[in-house]
Amino acid sequence: MPRKELDVLEDYIAQNNLKITRQRRAILSVFLECEKHVSAGELYNQVASIEPKVGLATVYRTLALLTDSDLALELDFGDGQKRYEHKYMHGHHDHMICTECGKIIEFNHPLIEKFQEEVARQNSFTIISHKLDMFGLCNECR
Repeated sequence: MPRKELDVLEDYIAQNNLKITRQRRAILSVFLECEKHVSAGELYNQVASIEPKVGLATVYRTLALLTDSDLALELDFGDGQKRYEHKYMHGHHDHMICTECGKIIEFNHPLIEKFQEEVARQNSFTIISHKLDMFGLCNECR
């Protein structure tokens, strides 16, 4: 597991008078190895194979810690299931979500970034953050 991410989690846990447990470390490790948008249930299934005593509630609580410490980003694509992706040391990107099969395609386009900054400037608006989720059909489902 990358030491920087573990340091971030341990610092956050110490600042909040919590404990770093073997289960939390296992959850972080599996999460960092996962390169897709993972749900709590999917992460639980992966963690339980290496740490059988971990519970689903522990996965949910640890995902909340990862989100609060800026290691993870919680995503809601409107299908009733929260998903999580890496945030720490990962660049900004947007998403295209297939409404048929659920495939998620990450993308970043400099013109989109430029145009949103231009629109904000024209409206005397300061962007703090943004997200763009486009819904439609992927190539396979069309």
